[in-house]
Amino acid sequence: MDPVAFSIFGVDIMWYGVLISLGVLIGVLLALREAKRVGFKEENLLDFLLIAIPTAIVGARAYYVIFSWDYYSQNLNQIINIRNGGLAIHGALILGVIVGYIFCKVRKINIFQLLDIVIPSVSLGQAIGRWGNFINQEAHGGPTDLPWGIIVDGQKVHPTFLYESLLDFSIFIFLIWYRKKKRKTEGEAFALYLILYSMARFFVEGLRTDSLMFLNMRVAQLVSVISIILGIVLFYFLRKNLKTTK
Repeated sequence: MDPVAFSIFGVDIMWYGVLISLGVLIGVLLALREAKRVGFKEENLLDFLLIAIPTAIVGARAYYVIFSWDYYSQNLNQIINIRNGGLAIHGALILGVIVGYIFCKVRKINIFQLLDIVIPSVSLGQAIGRWGNFINQEAHGGPTDLPWGIIVDGQKVHPTFLYESLLDFSIFIFLIWYRKKKRKTEGEAFALYLILYSMARFFVEGLRTDSLMFLNMRVAQLVSVISIILGIVLFYFLRKNLKTTK
């Protein structure tokens, strides 16, 4: 499939960017709907998103560049070129949470309420955005004989983009259900996202052939293990200091 979706005045618009933008748009609409349901000020959410979305993109790119520095140190002009991929969700999450913490401190908002409002949208956005990897023929796995393998450069490989997309969408559905039916206090949905996504990513990352590496370790797997631990600790902390929420 052609990675170029269409052109405007001679500028190619890539499917990668279109799909990420679509995921962001749908995610924002869902988050606004949840904010209204729980009585969270929509203007506060919009103000946060206006800061967090571009910041998350910067974080995602910076994370990718840092762990691919051998290439980018020799190609500095490519550092800001994200049209063909090169965004890492862990970088987006790390910088997004930091910005969220600062924003909530300034606005005197409960950060756990904010995180629970937006985190299902993040998972859905990931599910949609992974299809951009498919179009770019990236983020795939190693050789396989499985019937659902995809052909990349003449070889059948694991469609790891599809594995993660399906897992992300399943996590999105679960978080929406849990947030509305089972959550006992704010922050639980975010903690569960950390646990569930990190478990899924650890599995998928083990199949990929383009992992970012650090000291002979797959960075995403290392971060996933840390995130699982943090998610479990946070969930335990929240339950121990239980405060009933909607």
